[in-house]
Amino acid sequence: MTAPKTARRMDVKVPLGSSPAEVRQRIEAMEVLLERAVTIPVLRRKVGLDAILGLIPFAGDLLTAAMGAYAVWEARNLGLPRWKQWRMIANIGVDTAIGAIPLAGDLFDFLYRSNTRNLKIIRAHLDKHHPETRVIEG
Repeated sequence: MTAPKTARRMDVKVPLGSSPAEVRQRIEAMEVLLERAVTIPVLRRKVGLDAILGLIPFAGDLLTAAMGAYAVWEARNLGLPRWKQWRMIANIGVDTAIGAIPLAGDLFDFLYRSNTRNLKIIRAHLDKHHPETRVIEG
């Protein structure tokens, strides 16, 4: 039996398969990258590409929205109900629309974590329909 294929970047293993457990790992890795990849030393607050790229007017918000849309695509492939997919799209839409406002949007990106919210939606679905994908952290 061979191990599943993985892409390895910065000591993070990201599985490339289509099983629910591998999809879960990919979405969790994307959420870390977008929402809490770097710690701001003075504030001791974690931020990710969503807040950092949000500093680039318009283009940064569109880029992070496209990256967040990847989770919606994966959720669709997992069989999430449409209303939950629309809820995820709304989270990304709110983040993108308000995040595009100069200065106020940058603060909003710092506080509102649409990808973390979307990860919670996906985790709830996976925990109910694919309980074997749960990871017990200790």
